[in-house]
Amino acid sequence: MADGKRIRKSREGIDRVKLYKIDEAVKLVKDRATAKFDETVEISMNLGVDPKHADQMVRGVVNLPNGTGRTVRVAVFARGPKADEAKAAGADIVGAEDLVTIVNGGTIEFDRCIATPDMMGLVGRLGKVLGPRGLMPNPRVGTVTNDVAAAVKASKGGAVEFRVEKAGIVQGTVGKASFGEEKLVENVKAFVDAVTRAKPAGAKGTYIQRVALSSTQGPGVKIDPTTVTTQGAVGA
Repeated sequence: MADGKRIRKSREGIDRVKLYKIDEAVKLVKDRATAKFDETVEISMNLGVDPKHADQMVRGVVNLPNGTGRTVRVAVFARGPKADEAKAAGADIVGAEDLVTIVNGGTIEFDRCIATPDMMGLVGRLGKVLGPRGLMPNPRVGTVTNDVAAAVKASKGGAVEFRVEKAGIVQGTVGKASFGEEKLVENVKAFVDAVTRAKPAGAKGTYIQRVALSSTQGPGVKIDPTTVTTQGAVGA
């Protein structure tokens, strides 16, 4: 009952129709993140694409300037010197055949997965396990690379992958409610810029249609897209 009252109270003062400027939206979200834990701030973007068509797929990675505020566990598939580099860079789990066996057995104790190109023959066998969880290494988002040290550091420092869903929606984490307003604004703009740069050739008409921000248990706040990106990105 108390939670219901808190949720109703959090919605007070928010116009569900209005498009708020980015700084206004961030303040509203922060003020309404009143849970007993540090809520995660998430962004949702409706794009003018149909991901069923290959030339309208949107996927990429963004390095948030102020990080995500959460501890990211990183696994690396590598051998020899590359495995040593991964460990030195702070990878939580490093392995080859042994790690494939562990993952195949259903034990996945990591949030991001990196692999050197020579390991993809092995890692490819884990597609049915890692794929549905969005953990399959992919060169397009920098998780299949020989520079494992840089990839591990990026993952630990605030790299966030994004991929458009069936309904043309992209969602992602942009920080914590405890972040300062300026840091959240910077992270939101970085995320939107990355999605903008990932605009596919097949996209027609308005690309970025709607943008909204919310905390884990807070209400959604709609953002005026022109306050977080260039006019060209929201037009045709």
